[in-house]
Parts: sequence; C-alpha cells; structure tokens
Amino acid sequence: MNKLYLLFFFFIGLPLLGLAQRASEGPISVHFEQAGVNQFVTELEAKTGYRFFYDASKFDSLRVTLHLERAMLSTVLDSAFKGTKYHFAITAQKQVLLTKDIAILTQLASGYYNDAPTNATRPTTTAAPDYTSALAEKKVIEATSENKTYEIGVRSNNIRSGKVTLAGYVRDVKSGEPVIGASIYLPATKTGVVTDQFGYYSLTLERGPHTFLVRGLGMRDTRRQVVLYTDGKLNIDMQEQVTSLKEVRISAEKIANVRSVEMGVNKVDIVSIKQVPAVFGEADVLRVVLTLPGVQTVGEASTGFNVRGGSADQNLILLNDATIYNPSHFFGFFSAFDPDIVKDIELYKSSIPEKFGGRLSSILDVNNREGNKKKFTGSAGIGLLTSRFNIEGPIDSNRTSFIFGGRTTYANWLLDLLPAQYKNSRANFYDLSLNLSHRINEKNDLYFSGYYSNDGFRLNSDTSYNYGNRNFSLKWKHNFNNKLYSVVSGGYDRYQYGVSSTVNPVNAYKFAFNINQINFKSDFSYFINPKHTLSFGLNAIHYKLNPGSNVPVGSQSLTVAETVPAEQALESALYLGDKYNITNALTVNFGLRYSIFNYLGPQTVNNYAPGLPRTTVNLLDSTTYGSGKFIKTYGGPEIRLSARYIITDNFSIKAGYNTLRQYIHLLSNTTAISPTDVWKLSDPNIKPQFGDQVSFGIYKNFKSNTVETSVEVYYKRLKNYLDYRSGATLVLNQNIETDVLSTRGKAYGVEFLVKKNAGKLNGWMSYTYSRTFLKQDDPNAGELINGGAYYPANYDKPHAFNLIGNYRFTHRYSFSLNTVYSTGRPLTLPIGRFYYAGGERVVYSDRNQYRISDIFRMDVSVILEGNHRLKQRFHNSWTFGVYNLTGRNNAYSTYFSQEQGRINGYTLSIFANPIPFVNYNIRF
Repeated sequence: MNKLYLLFFFFIGLPLLGLAQRASEGPISVHFEQAGVNQFVTELEAKTGYRFFYDASKFDSLRVTLHLERAMLSTVLDSAFKGTKYHFAITAQKQVLLTKDIAILTQLASGYYNDAPTNATRPTTTAAPDYTSALAEKKVIEATSENKTYEIGVRSNNIRSGKVTLAGYVRDVKSGEPVIGASIYLPATKTGVVTDQFGYYSLTLERGPHTFLVRGLGMRDTRRQVVLYTDGKLNIDMQEQVTSLKEVRISAEKIANVRSVEMGVNKVDIVSIKQVPAVFGEADVLRVVLTLPGVQTVGEASTGFNVRGGSADQNLILLNDATIYNPSHFFGFFSAFDPDIVKDIELYKSSIPEKFGGRLSSILDVNNREGNKKKFTGSAGIGLLTSRFNIEGPIDSNRTSFIFGGRTTYANWLLDLLPAQYKNSRANFYDLSLNLSHRINEKNDLYFSGYYSNDGFRLNSDTSYNYGNRNFSLKWKHNFNNKLYSVVSGGYDRYQYGVSSTVNPVNAYKFAFNINQINFKSDFSYFINPKHTLSFGLNAIHYKLNPGSNVPVGSQSLTVAETVPAEQALESALYLGDKYNITNALTVNFGLRYSIFNYLGPQTVNNYAPGLPRTTVNLLDSTTYGSGKFIKTYGGPEIRLSARYIITDNFSIKAGYNTLRQYIHLLSNTTAISPTDVWKLSDPNIKPQFGDQVSFGIYKNFKSNTVETSVEVYYKRLKNYLDYRSGATLVLNQNIETDVLSTRGKAYGVEFLVKKNAGKLNGWMSYTYSRTFLKQDDPNAGELINGGAYYPANYDKPHAFNLIGNYRFTHRYSFSLNTVYSTGRPLTLPIGRFYYAGGERVVYSDRNQYRISDIFRMDVSVILEGNHRLKQRFHNSWTFGVYNLTGRNNAYSTYFSQEQGRINGYTLSIFANPIPFVNYNIRF
C-alpha cells in the first residue's frame, strides 16, 4: 500500500477527523489457517467495508490462524495480533492502520485542551495507553547545533507542570566515539550530571525551556537549548578541541575537582599521557600514574606501584573490566597498555565505588577506545626498541566499529651492546588488542574486548623466562528507559609464566604457574530524580590457581617432578549505592557492598595444634575435601561513604570513609611485581586482608578555574597483611602457611596537588608525605619481628615530589619536563658477625632499619609535529628526548655477598647514564 497515503493520514488527517478506536463495527465470522497478510486483509476488507493501510514488507512473516463467529472487527484484530509486535488503529472514517513495533493512538494527546475553559466540551474516548509518550521516548533527536532549540516529547499548547527525564549519549562528531566524563551542567539551577563510560547521561528536569553547558575532556565547550514536554532522548555531538594553546587536563570538567563527591580520584586523558617523557620515548600509562599524589613507584624501570601505603598486589588493575595481573613488558620498562588504543584512565585511591572490590589500596580503571564509527583511520610509530600499529573504523556505519592494535620489540641489538657478561642475553615482547562495539538498537549495545600479551627473556644463561596475559570480555548494555539501564558482562582472565632450562640434559626442567578466573558482573544505574541516583548489582569471580609445577624435560633429566596442588575459590558480592543531593551545597554518597569468599575443594588442608605457631613440628594431621566442597567461607560488609560541601563555586571540602577486603595474596621477596611471583588464595590457615581508611580534603580553584589546588589527608589501618619469616621459601612450598606471618599495619599521609589546565605553560605538581608501618606481635606466630614493635614496610618512602611541565611554543612545537624525587626504600643491613659451631654467622639489623639513597631523576622531551592541514591524508610527528638527563645512579636494589671473609654490599642501577630516545609517529 502507499506509504505516503498512510503518512498523510497519520500526521494530518487524524487530528482533524476526531478519531474513535471502535466506530461502527459490525459482527463478522472469520476462518483463517496460516493466512498471509494479503489474504487476511483482503477478506476483512470484503466483509467489513473498511480500508486497510500498511507496509507489506513489515508483515511478510505474519501468519494468522483464527476461527471466530460473529465477532467485532476490533476483536478479530486483537485476537490475530495478540502476543506479536503488530498493532492496529481503527478510525471513524472506516480506515484501519496496521503497524509493527510502534502503536498508533487514534485520539488527541492528553493535555491537548489545557487552554480550553473548564466547561468546554471535550471528546470522550475509552481509556487507552499513552502511546504518544512512548513514541516520543523512542524518537531520538540528534543535537548538532548550538543555535537551534530542540523540542523534546509531544508538543502541547501549554506546558504542564511536573518533571520529565531527558537521556542520551554524548559523542565525538568526527569518530562517533562516546565522550566519557563529559559534564552536562545547568547554570540556572546549578545542577548537572557526568556521562558514564558509555557516554550516557540521564537528567530529570522541570518541563519547559532549558539551556545547559556541555564540557568534555579534550573537547570544545558547547551548549544546547531544549524545550521539554515529555520524556525523551537527546544525543549530543561534540567537536575536538584544536587551538594554538592546546590544553593538558587531568579532570573532565574545569570544576570537577570541586563539585564531585568523590575524593582521592584522578583521571588522566591520553593527551596528558603522551606529553610526559618516558624511557625510550614511548608514551606510558603507568608512568603518568606514578606522578599523581599518593602514588609511588616500587623501583626504577618498574611498572609496579604503591598507593597510600599499600603493597603492589593491593591494586586492582582493570583493562575494559578485565583483570591484569602483570601490567609490565620488557623488565618493567614498558607498561602493558598500548597508548594508541587507550582512551583514558581513572585511579581511585579513597572513594572507591561500591561496584569495585577485592583489593585494599586502589582501583586503576583503564578504558580503551571503541573505534571510529565514521571512517577508517589508524596510526603507527617506530622507536629505538619498539614499533606499534593500530587501525580502526566502521564495519557497519554508525552501528558497528572496531579498533585493533599491536606492539612488538626488537631490543636484542641493545642487549648486544652491554658488557660481555650480558652479551648472550635476549628479550622480546608483543601484545595485541581488539575492541568491537555494536549498536543493536537505541536500547541495546554489545561490546567485545580482547587482549593478548607475551614476554620472553634470557639473561646470559641457559634459563629462559616467559609470561603473558590472556583477557576476553563481552558486555551488554540495555536501556530499560531514560532512568534505568543495566550493564551485564562476562569474561575470562588468565595470567601465566614459565621458567625452563634445557641446555644441560641432566638437569633440564620446566616450571609453570598460572591463575585463571571467570567473572560475571551485573550493574544497574537508576536515576530516581535529581536528588537520588541509585547503583546496584552483583558480581562473581571463580578462581582456579595452579601454584606451581616443576617437571623434568627429556629422558635424561634427573629433575624430580613436584607439583603444588591447584586451588579453587568463588568470590561473590552484592552492592547498593545512593548518591543523595541533600542541598545544592551538600551531597552524600553512601554505598554498601557485601562480599563472600568460598574456598573450594578438591584440596587437602593441614591442621595445626591450636595456640601454637604454624610449623611443621606442630602439624597434627590433614583433612581432604572433595571437588566442589565448601572448605572455608569468609565475608562481611564493606562500607563506602563520602560527602562534599560546597562553600563557594570554586571552593569545597570533602570527607570519606571506606572498608575493603582482599582474598588473594601475592607471595614475593621483591617489592615489584616480577615474573616469578606466586599468588595465593585465602584458605583455612591464611586469612583475608582487611583495611579501612578515613580521609579529608580541601579543594580550591583559582584564575577562572584554570588553576586547581587540593590537599588530602588520610589514615589507613591494615589487618592480616602477609610478611615472611627469615629465610622463607615461597616457590613450590607445599606448606606455605608455615613461612608467612600475619601482620597488622597503619599508614597515614598528606597529599598536595597544584595543576594548571590551560595556556602555553601547563602541567601539575604534587608532593606526598606518607608513612607505612607493620607490626607482628602475636606470640603464637613463633617469631616476633623487631621484638613486636612497629617497623617500616618494604615500600615505606616518606617523601615524594613530582613535577610535570609542558610548554607549547606553537601548535607544532612543544617541550615537556618530568622531575621525580623520592626517599629511598628501607632495607635490612648486616651489622656484625660471630662464630658459632665452627662457622661464621651474620648479625642483621632490625628489619628495614636503614634506607637506600634517595631517588632523583629528570627527563625532557621535544615534540615536533607536522602541518595540521585538515584534508591531508597523513599526519606525522617526531619525539626527541633524554631519560635521566642528569645521569644520576639511582639504586634499584641492594644485595650483599661474602667474599674472602668479608661481607660486601652492592647496589644495582638500571639507568646510570642519560638515555637519549627518538620516536617517529604517523596518523592516517
């Protein structure tokens, strides 16, 4: 049938004819068996005299089986379409309109006669659903202009009172990617929201006209004018900010640090990351994280980090919701994250959202880009040690996009330049990343993320090391309506490493370790009203951990096979959070998370004499549990509480308190995360870690919010943190609980941050004073460390200072400076010797009584960009710089060796000289 004729009646004819749903029908009898739409309509037209209008292509799959005697036409259609997506509307002019998915209401919208006198005659109809509102909500308006007023919902002569909900997405107009953390702010009411990781927002506002400002990270500020009649959807396009004074920002909104409720949260975009000089010239996500207040590196050339007095394993590192257990490449010189794929990173140190858990110190959330939905683009780079390449584009324009990237290294030429004792060393790595996003419809989106990495090295020996990450996740986002949406995801994470030696057939061996986890998450966000935003959900992780196996290689090997039994556990959690705006100045964020950990069989658990140290001497017996048996259960509530009070528009104070539980432990004799570390699950003999933290902050902006300052203080308590007995064996230990000690600790500190966001000269400066102490005073443990007194943790470094400065001479030439200073790590020194039982013995100081020398480093880089012609196919740039400009010999580690009757101490430095670097980058 003619579509134009149908549209004429729907948009013009219906309001003028005074439609009625059930006018002048006569009873008819029908008998259909698998009838198609043509047969069905033709017979009804012949029996009723009504004229049918429909789109035949949408009804090609319709089959009707129906037998009715003396039924009204409306009853026939109701029965035929019951339980399907098809709808009908009957007009007073004996016309029937058939539609699929969208129903047509053949009556005037509610409130159409609001301007009429109260005694005016109005048409009376039977009650019917408000399909007009449903139609308005389904209609998505693309807001691309600042100078246009957009009408949302079903227009009426008079705007009724009450509130409606406006929702939609904020996207980059060129690539179609979501703008994460964009601020939508209404100056008139001083209210607003921030887009989530999908660029989605929801606002509940009074009906009527509104103007709101939209600001996004690295995007040009814009505004939109709307008139709200009913609920509706409005998507906003933003343009990238390209000016001669390119900004470097850490926060998405100029006043986000003042107005947000969260404290101890830092967000860094990829523009800032690429301007910080890094070793060998490749932009590094974790190097920038280390410049933030409260974050300290575990050592030179290492990507491990400590946050507010926590150990390296107390940080949960997420890449698109996948857990990364080892975030480093090439001895820690490079991080596992491809800078050309990453969109932004967010570090939570204090106000950790209730949907996150499982670690005590921090959550590092890294998000990759979705890929350009408009056109194919890409980039490549080549440096002294690494090369990288990525490509992105649409698979189905505006619906499906992908982004793929890879990196590799060719570093062996550099190892050949090392002294003779290292000439036979070899090292390599590569990683691959793939992200897919697909929009099914306005209510449903699918996201796939995959990451694969592999490292291998050998240091002038026949022993080879290799490790790698395998991560895959699938995510489904569903919008129930403008106020409620959910994100359901599932994934698989694996970290593995191996050590092998096969040169000598007699002792050839292969050692292997791996940890596997399957995770499920279901997160819901509900925007109740402008004062209340609820978040709730559940998540679960199933762990399967193989602590280690050492097997012989070849028939001649005399190596004895040894395997530590595998472990399994299930970690589950439910959470609920509420962001409540008590007043425009005071906002409270309260969250409650309840986590449960089940240690599962099959497993054999050692039983020790109660009240005595866990040693092999006090081992009584063991208990064997079958597969899937619940051996031990831990759990409890976790509180997340934060509050913000705005004193002026650019001055606020905040306070927060949270508790966390950690059920997995890293067993390591180094402060950094190394390829030979062992992870251990909590069990009946090793309790979960517990920590709580209270914090307070003051935030003040200056010079039109272009200069941000903040001061935060915190105090943290730790419980059941693992330390080790002297001479502990961590690898292939069948009774690891006999070599670990449960300690309690405390950490406190103050953090200062000054940040300049705009202008030719920009950057940030941070200073942190922090202390971390541990204490082991349980006499039942069998060994008191330092007599039961507090002692500094291995990663206790009281002072840390960082300065990041960028100066842009022109739009093509810029200069960057990175300066780092920190106190040296604690260490335990041999302070004497004595003879006992015919042999020499060494006397050591109290644990961590001394320190290595302080750390200082200065890095510089210059970026030379090509011309910026918009229609140029290829854009290139050069990066030149020097890492460790002053050539300071910073100590990475300290060790001692007994030589000719003397104990000599040595320090190991990774970079004792300035390291020049150059990188060439190209975009297309």
